[in-house]
Order: sequence, then structure tokens, then C-alpha cells
Amino acid sequence: MSDSVHSESSVTGVPVRRSVRKRSIILSTAMQHFATHGYQAARVGDMANELGIAKGSVFQHFGSKDGLFFEAYKSALRALPPYLSVPADVREAGFFAIVHYRLSLPIEYWEKYRVPYRIVLLGNYGSDLDLKKRIAHFVSTEDPLGTAAFVQMGIDRGEVRTDVDPTLVTSVMECTFERMQDALFTAEPDRDLFHRIGHINGNREQTVDQFVKILRGAIGVPSSP
Repeated sequence: MSDSVHSESSVTGVPVRRSVRKRSIILSTAMQHFATHGYQAARVGDMANELGIAKGSVFQHFGSKDGLFFEAYKSALRALPPYLSVPADVREAGFFAIVHYRLSLPIEYWEKYRVPYRIVLLGNYGSDLDLKKRIAHFVSTEDPLGTAAFVQMGIDRGEVRTDVDPTLVTSVMECTFERMQDALFTAEPDRDLFHRIGHINGNREQTVDQFVKILRGAIGVPSSP
């Protein structure tokens, strides 16, 4: 593994490219370690040993363990499918149809996103306040999941209310939809984070229907009297 990190062909042996490639390999290894062991238990020294490089080399690229995890979080969130990444017929059905569809996806669908999803969970629920502030700033400025664009689509279709600031609606989506999605897909391995999901009566589909009903009542265009 050491050779793969340090070696570079004569064609691409430019120091900058070698540094970028090394950084990418470190980040990939770190994501696997964080996903497997969690933030607290993951050790930078173990990552460095796996790569056959010095621990200081990791810090040279990322500054600290916090800096390394933050870059892992950003990479992880960018790897997840955005809201509007749904089949055309679902998108045509509208805003709340998309919400229902995404919450109804089988757990097996998310298996291919196991590592990035786990890291996002760690960042959202298991990181300290300083990291959470950095994460919140990143999400609000870059919006990797396209939450704002999704809300705007709902507004344009006349499904989402316009009597409140769209940024507030976006915040509601981030606080409610994403936590419900996390609870539905990770309640068993992380029951200490999502204990209330165990108290919901009915099956998973019924839970999704109930959530969509509540969300529609909160941000949907009010029904005519």
C-alpha cells in the first residue's frame, strides 16, 4: 500500500498531483475507519499504519483529526443522492410524492451508501459542537443534497406554502425529513439515537404516510376552507 501512496509515473509525477492523489487516498482510508469504528475510536495512527505513511503526514494534509473527519463528512454528504435524484414519474408526481418515495426506499438501497451514510450520521449526531458548527456552515453554503432547490420546486408547483421564508421551509426539511429518514434506516443499529421510532404503532409504510401527512400540514399550501 505504501508504494501506491508514494509512487507516481513519470508522466504524472508532478508534486502537486502526487500530493492531491495522496490526500485522496488518505481520505478514502479515513472514511472506512470512521465508518467502522466511529469518530472517537478511530485512530489516525492506525490509518497511517494501514497506508504505510507517517502519522504526521496525515496531519500535514488535514491539520488534525477534526479536520480529517470534517473533510470525510463533506465527501460523504456529496456522495449521497440529492432530493431530486428520483425516477422521472416520481418527480412528475410532485414534492410530497418525492418525500414519500425517498422515505419508502428499501434499506437495501442505502447499502451502497453504507460508508458515507454512516459518516454523515456520525457528524450529525455524534460530533462535538465545534464540528457541528462547521458542518452546519458547510451544509448551508453548499447544500449538497439540493434541499433549497427541492423546496423551490415545491413552491413553483404550488405545493409548498409561500407565506413563510423559503429558507425556513428548507430548515424544516433538514430538521424533520432527514431525521425521519435516518430513524427509519438506522433505528436498529442506533436505537440510542432514535429511541422514539420504537414507540410508533403500525408498520413502516404507515409511519411514512403519517410523517408525510404531518409535513404537508406544516409546509404544504393550506387547503381552501
